Amino acid sequence: MHIFYNPDHAAHQGKLEMYRGRMVPCHEVPQRQDQVAAALQARALGPLQKPNHFDDALLQRIHSPRYLQFLQTAWQQWIALDPANVALDAIPSVWPTRSFRTDIEPDNFAARMGLYSFDAGTPLTAGTWQAARSGADCALSAAAHIAQGARAAFALTRPPGHHAGADFFGGYCFLNNAALAAQYLRDSGLERVAVLDVDYHHGNGTQAIFYERSDVFFASIHGDPRTEYPFFLGHADEQGQAAGRGFNLNVPLPRGSDYARWSEALDFALKAIATYGAQALVVSLGVDTFACDPISGFALQSEDYLRMGERIAHAGLPAVLVFEGGYAVEAVGLNVANVLQAFA
Repeated sequence: MHIFYNPDHAAHQGKLEMYRGRMVPCHEVPQRQDQVAAALQARALGPLQKPNHFDDALLQRIHSPRYLQFLQTAWQQWIALDPANVALDAIPSVWPTRSFRTDIEPDNFAARMGLYSFDAGTPLTAGTWQAARSGADCALSAAAHIAQGARAAFALTRPPGHHAGADFFGGYCFLNNAALAAQYLRDSGLERVAVLDVDYHHGNGTQAIFYERSDVFFASIHGDPRTEYPFFLGHADEQGQAAGRGFNLNVPLPRGSDYARWSEALDFALKAIATYGAQALVVSLGVDTFACDPISGFALQSEDYLRMGERIAHAGLPAVLVFEGGYAVEAVGLNVANVLQAFA
């Protein structure tokens, strides 16, 4: 399997995040990618390759220009407020909501940051743009291999991406790697692409990006948004709108769901993808469905990820797999490697 790893991922390393009303050490840490890389190498699942660099114009196929401009310059703006800020992460604190205006970019930095974010759990650091930009190259490199005829490719990168929308970050995500990969496959000539999100948390950013489109089918299996982050999207009645009506599938499950229940949802999602007639698959591969994950609530065991990989492979579609969540750091490498080994 072609494995593209992010050589710049450790440039993004947040200190603290707001979690359930308290400031705590960040759950999304560089060791996540390091653990996965070590596990993949130990099993010889494929050499780790640096990604190719892709033009910034490809990012604008998914993300708005003013959002990208903000991400590229946010750290410099933060330091310009006070040189002492170099020792601190920038964390959003104020947001527009409901009837507030979002068409005018504020002059105030805190307001600008709020305009482009949706939570206080996603610190922006000196190396955030560098890490996220290289991560996008990983996803695009993996998609390029599929477009050239490969069966599978894995984008091993952090920060993750599926919570990032066209013009907002949150949930540890800044650029939507899965959406970028899906768009690349579409631009390469495939008429129908599916995104399957198996992360514990709903891929609200990916859904929002493709919600009015019929050329990318989005299916997500996740914790029920009535109790689970990101809370305000991911309900079963969200089926797409306008041209996208019928091309969005959410399968929310209650806390405590084990693999038996989860696998039924996977079968349901894969059948919908087959009915859709997808020509390629992008998998948002989060392994925070693991029973010991500190910020999630399903009960999957490490051996279940072998069965997950087999079942996704049986769909018979060329696939880009993109690393998303998974915060039980010591087990994250084992669980990802199980998926990829079984898939291969």
